[in-house]
Amino acid sequence: MAFVDSAPFIQTLELDNSIQQDSHEFLTLLFSLLERCLSQSKVSKARTIVQDLFRGGVSHVTRCSKCGNESEASSKIEDFYGLELNVKGLKSLDESLDDYFSIEELHGDNQFYCDACATRADATRSIKLRSLPAVLNFQLKRCVFLPNTTAKKKITSLFHFPGELNMAQRLSDCSELNLVYDLSAVLIHKGSAVNSGHYTAHVKDDNTDEWWEFDDEIVSNLGQEPFGPTSSISTVNIGQNDPVDYSSSVKEKDTLVDDSNMNVNQPHPLESNGIHHSKTFSSVDAYMLMYALKASKINSQRTAAQSLEHKIESDSSLVSQETDVSLPSHILEDIEQSNAAYLDSCEQYKSKKEFMLNHIMVRRQEVRLVLSKAPVQPLETPYFWISSDWLRHWADSAMPSIIDNTSILCLHGKLPLSSISCAKRLSTEAWTNLYSQFSDCCDKYGGGPTLTKDDYCTDCIFEMGRNMARANVYRDQRLLMKELAEAALSGEHLDGKLYYISKSWLQQWLRRKNIDLPCDADSGPTASIRCPHGELMPEIAAGAKRILVPESLWMFFQETAMEVKPDDSVGRSTFSSESEPCATCGIELTEAAYSEDSLREFKLKQRLNHEKLCMNKNIALCPQIKYYLVPSSWLSKWRSYVNAGGKNASSAELDALNSVVDMLLCEKHSKLLGRPPELLWKRDLIFQKPSVTDGMTIIAEDDWRLFCEDWDGTESKGISAKIEIDSDMGDDNIGTCIDMSIPEEHLHINDGIHNGSSRRLLVKTSPQVCEECIGERECSELMRKLHYSNEDICVCLISGKEPPKSILEASGSISEPTRRTSKRSRKSTYGNSVNLNVSGTTSVYQLKMMIWETFGVVKENQILHKGSRVIDGETASLADMNIFPGDILWVTDSKIHENRDIADELSNTNLEVHVAEEGFRGTLLTSAISSQAVSEAYLNY
Repeated sequence: MAFVDSAPFIQTLELDNSIQQDSHEFLTLLFSLLERCLSQSKVSKARTIVQDLFRGGVSHVTRCSKCGNESEASSKIEDFYGLELNVKGLKSLDESLDDYFSIEELHGDNQFYCDACATRADATRSIKLRSLPAVLNFQLKRCVFLPNTTAKKKITSLFHFPGELNMAQRLSDCSELNLVYDLSAVLIHKGSAVNSGHYTAHVKDDNTDEWWEFDDEIVSNLGQEPFGPTSSISTVNIGQNDPVDYSSSVKEKDTLVDDSNMNVNQPHPLESNGIHHSKTFSSVDAYMLMYALKASKINSQRTAAQSLEHKIESDSSLVSQETDVSLPSHILEDIEQSNAAYLDSCEQYKSKKEFMLNHIMVRRQEVRLVLSKAPVQPLETPYFWISSDWLRHWADSAMPSIIDNTSILCLHGKLPLSSISCAKRLSTEAWTNLYSQFSDCCDKYGGGPTLTKDDYCTDCIFEMGRNMARANVYRDQRLLMKELAEAALSGEHLDGKLYYISKSWLQQWLRRKNIDLPCDADSGPTASIRCPHGELMPEIAAGAKRILVPESLWMFFQETAMEVKPDDSVGRSTFSSESEPCATCGIELTEAAYSEDSLREFKLKQRLNHEKLCMNKNIALCPQIKYYLVPSSWLSKWRSYVNAGGKNASSAELDALNSVVDMLLCEKHSKLLGRPPELLWKRDLIFQKPSVTDGMTIIAEDDWRLFCEDWDGTESKGISAKIEIDSDMGDDNIGTCIDMSIPEEHLHINDGIHNGSSRRLLVKTSPQVCEECIGERECSELMRKLHYSNEDICVCLISGKEPPKSILEASGSISEPTRRTSKRSRKSTYGNSVNLNVSGTTSVYQLKMMIWETFGVVKENQILHKGSRVIDGETASLADMNIFPGDILWVTDSKIHENRDIADELSNTNLEVHVAEEGFRGTLLTSAISSQAVSEAYLNY
């Protein structure tokens, strides 16, 4: 069946149809887009057509069990365009509606704060249906979240729903007893997975009461039932005097809506004859259900579903029935043109299909005829050659091209022996039938060229023979030359005139086997032993090893190299045994070798003089001994330099020590622009903590003196350091030292001098540490880190009173964006957590709104922490609270205040930070304004 292309609709909405999206989310966004577009229409009824058809109203009622007072939010009516119903553990639509409108008891930790009682008290919470739309949508929540596996699963249990649905008793305040809806559409999600599958739609035609299935471009007629004649149906007869059975679960509705006028036992005549047949359908894949209000009841629904905020004017009913309203003339004209074009395309498709089917039948008969007459029986019988590839394409294609034998031809335009395997023989009769359709008609396929029995290429045959003879001669010569080459490599005495060739080239030549003719590898026998000056390369050069070979072997190599690459005269340069190595290259190589030897000796000397530093061993430090400080980065480069060898021997030279020391001093005060490393006790010995690359390392005085001799340093300009042990905890001399308290349990058990007290290690430097410049630099660095934008922080929702130790430690640790972390650390997650994109200027209020949107915890109930510190004050920015990129925050839900919709908060506040919706981000559905083309289209509606 023909179909209507949806590409213009997709392009108008700017959707990416390569990504599967949720159908319910798409419908919600589409309604929002239509409301924005139609709000600019010149027709008054068109401006609210979406609201009039699909919008209903509900309110969330919280009632105090002690005094009966209802919360302030209970009087607010919220719009809905579809009801989301639970499916898990429920069997029918009626049970799902009972669950949706059921009463929830709030007690214990979930008590409600009653303003009238001025205390927390037990309460009940429920949803009341205030108004109903003309078209009622039900979203069946088949996708559930599994907390144990943190994955989503689709519920595929059988679900029953009626063909007719009476919603009168569900309405909290309705004068009508019968608000009967007819099932008009069912959306099916095929597949057992949540993130994949296929959508199909079953839609009812109101004019014919026939159901149609829409499966992409395939449209099928299902008859009078939504799932076809074989669908699961149960019929319930409802008599005029029989009560309607709403199952036992409906009895709870008397307590749920105790102020309504419903009467479960009252009969509801639905037909004039008093008997109505209600059908029930069932499905394991039904995802959305759409019910439309019955046409016979539409005009009477004038005031039944009115509410405080959604009062319907007297000239419009709950659902306006205007089936006879005429469309504008330009729209009718467009519809007629589209229908005419559609019917014309259908006729063209049918005629083209009929033509192709007839053509395929003729082609099949033709192929059978030709292939049946193709075999050539006696060898003396004339025959023709044809390309196997073209013959295969001709047999498989409905519209074959002309005969093409060019792929099996040689340079002489005939059939070579090498192409026999790619060709087929055809008898004269088969060739005639293939080449022409009838004897009295022109050529059918034509093409060619025609290759008869005698059109084989004699030139190619002779050339093949010459190549075979030349290969035999080359194999014999190579076998003889191979013996001479092996004798040369073994060091045997050779007579006659000798010539130099590359030793590695000759070894490679001997390894090659099954060689019939010269190849590219036979070129360049002397290329690696020829220097840039055209002379013999000295043997001390890399890859310049050479060997003497007899004249006959050299002439063979020279001839084969010339045959392979005639223009490469450099690769076959002649060097006799009397040739002398190039003097210029010899001097250069000798100097380079001497330089490498000197460098090797210098590095060996460095390793011997600074053995422990070279091996990166942590040396024990003694008090009152003079030491020196050097940058850890310079020491790391020095270690890489002296340990480099082989291919890495040419490491870059290090900076002079004088310039390195000058960089450690501030220009303003000429003091040390950095702090010495921290010290620690270990078995009554003092060691320095490993320093990061931008820190400093303590070295011995002898190491400093030797460094100054070898790396252009002045011994007197060094930064000296002395270690002192101070047990006086009242020492306030912090400006020139680093102190660290050592607890008693970390000391050696036999330490009698300092046993029972804490010792403080002081590192006094000369020049002293410049705290002023260091403080300015650290302050500037802190401001730079806090001035960030579009960075992620992690927020974890903690359900208990205390967070796990891992989250508390990770949240309290100081974030270092420049520090490298392992892949395992970067991939670690913390349970129910989310990454939020924020900036340093983001306020705590905006962060709480983002947490509210993500976890559903109202901002008043959020207790936000960084480590053990509580983050409070909504007007403060994240930079003010010292929150850095990559920080881990944790939040708990106090559950003191009542839950409410975030939309109420958003309507009163203009947030600067907005998290775009994932599924349809960047499309027209989530844009602030509609596209110009869509607006103009709806303005004329």
